[in-house]
Amino acid sequence: MQHPRADKFIKRWGGKKDCLIEMMHDIQNEYNYLPEDILVEVSERLKVPLAQIYGIATFYKAFSLTPRGKHQIGVCMGTPCHVKGASLLVEAIGRHLGIKEGETTKDLKFSLATTGCVGTCGLAPVIVIDEEMYGNVNINQISKILKKYKK
Repeated sequence: MQHPRADKFIKRWGGKKDCLIEMMHDIQNEYNYLPEDILVEVSERLKVPLAQIYGIATFYKAFSLTPRGKHQIGVCMGTPCHVKGASLLVEAIGRHLGIKEGETTKDLKFSLATTGCVGTCGLAPVIVIDEEMYGNVNINQISKILKKYKK
């Protein structure tokens, strides 16, 4: 039986095995993670071992096998950010959202993670939400910054 959620991704790439990673990116973009049922269907229909798909999913950091929030929050933990209190930002964001680093809110709106250096050391400490960067952040700004994404 064909899975209707997998069908559009397979069709978009012409059912080509060579386009597996592109299909996985499309699935990730739509669901914010790679749902197991879709991966199983892709595996069966493309005749690609499921272990190979999971190998790709776990190799690339862009992929997640667990649901992630609509908004990805990354707190830079590079040396300048760390020295300027990035760990305090992680704690403050976590308290505000009711999650810890590495977790996702129950409503799937936010995921919180720490990252390596994002290359903006002069703006330390830095947080990145989705693709938007915030520099020179202090814990008093967290509520205002997150409010923008709660809408």
